[in-house]
Amino acid sequence: MILHLYFARRFAMGLLLIATVLTALIVLVDLIDQTRRFSDLSVSFGQRLGLTFLNAPETINQILPLIMILGTVSLFISLARSSELVVMRAAGRSAMRALVAPVTVALLLGLFATSTLGPLVAATLKRYATLSETYRSGGASDLSISENGLWLRQGGAQGQTVIRASRSNADASVLYDVTFVAYAPQGGPVRRIEAASAALQPGGWSLRQAKVWPLTTGLNPEANAATHDILVVPSTLTLDRIRESLGTPANVSIWDMPQFITQLEQAGFSARRHHVWFQSELARPVFLMGMVLVTAAFTMRHTRFGGTGMAVLAAVLLGFGLYFIRSFAQILGENGQIPIMLAAWAPPVASILLALGLLLQAEDG
Repeated sequence: MILHLYFARRFAMGLLLIATVLTALIVLVDLIDQTRRFSDLSVSFGQRLGLTFLNAPETINQILPLIMILGTVSLFISLARSSELVVMRAAGRSAMRALVAPVTVALLLGLFATSTLGPLVAATLKRYATLSETYRSGGASDLSISENGLWLRQGGAQGQTVIRASRSNADASVLYDVTFVAYAPQGGPVRRIEAASAALQPGGWSLRQAKVWPLTTGLNPEANAATHDILVVPSTLTLDRIRESLGTPANVSIWDMPQFITQLEQAGFSARRHHVWFQSELARPVFLMGMVLVTAAFTMRHTRFGGTGMAVLAAVLLGFGLYFIRSFAQILGENGQIPIMLAAWAPPVASILLALGLLLQAEDG
C-alpha cells in the first residue's frame, strides 16, 4: 500500500504540473484570440481577460487525454531513470501491479471530470456565450428547452424580444404555435404577437396568420389588435447561431442531460447528438484509464535498453490515434451510422484491451 501511495502521489504531482503549464499556455493563446476578436469593439482588457478565463475550462476539459498521456510518460521515464522500476521488479512485484496506482488516479480524475468539471464547463460556456453576444451586439440571444416548449430570446437596439413556441422542425428554422413579446430598451412589454408559425429568413422572422396586440399604456389591446396573413419581424438571429445555442451538448450539465434530452425530443428536435455525448461522458473515465495503460505499455521500460525517445513518440502517436478513433466513432454515432452505445463505449474498451495485450506481451514474453 505504501508503494501504491508513492506511485499515486508521483503521478498526481506530474499531472498537476503538466496541467498548470498547459493551462497557462491556453490562457495566453486564448487572450490573444479574444483581443483579435473584439479589437473593433470597445471591450476593455479586463473584459477580454474575463472571457478568456470563462473559455479556458472547455479547452482543459478537451485536452485531459493529452495531460494523461504526458503525465504517464513523465512518471515512468522518471522511475526508469532512477532505477526504481528495477528495484520494484527485483522485490518480486510485477509490472501490472505497479499500474494499479496510476490507473486508480486516472479513474478518479475521470470521475471528477465527468461529475464536476463537465458541469463547470457547461456553466462557463453559457456565461461566455452571453457576455460575448452582449459585447458584440448589445443584446444576448439565447435558446432554452422546457416542458412548456422552447424559449428564444433575441436582442438589439430596439430592445429584447422573448419568443415561445410549442415545437419546432428538426433544424429549428420553423417554429409552430409561436408567441412574440417585445420589450422596450428600458421598459416593459410594448407588443405581443401570436402566429401559427414563424420561419427564420435573412433579416427577420416571417410569421404566418399573425395577430398583433399593442401593449402601450392607455390603449385597449384587443380593440387595437390587427391580423396579418404574413408579418415580418426584424431579427439579427441566424440559423447557425440558433443551432449553436441548441446543438452544443457541452452547454448542458451531465446531471441535467437526461431531462434535457426528453424535452428536446418533445419539442421536435433530434437528440441523437446529445445521446452520444451523454454516453461518451459516462465512458470518459474508462478512456482515461486506457490512455494510462497504452502509454505505460511503451514507456514502462529501463533506459539502458535505449530507444526511449522512439518509445515516447510511439506512445503519444498511439494515444492521439485512439483519441481520433474515439472522435470519429462519436461522429458516426451522431450521424446514425453506428449504434450510440457502440460509438461511445467501443473506443475506450478497445483502448484498454489493446494496452493489456501489449503489457502482457512485454511482461510474459
